Amino acid sequence: MYFEIYRQTRGIAQTGKGQWRWRLRAGNNETIASGEAYVNKADCVHAISLIKGTHDQTPVKEI
Repeated sequence: MYFEIYRQTRGIAQTGKGQWRWRLRAGNNETIASGEAYVNKADCVHAISLIKGTHDQTPVKEI
């Protein structure tokens, strides 16, 4: 698995064009998770680090 970060190229500025996004890809290149748009690249990278910091003790809540 690996993370990708990229700049959104579609839409308009108000809907995310030019903003940074991330996605998590499986070994077969399928997208298995993605996140919201971030204005700053550093915020996008920070979101990835938060996800990497989760582990088997992280609770799962059913709603």
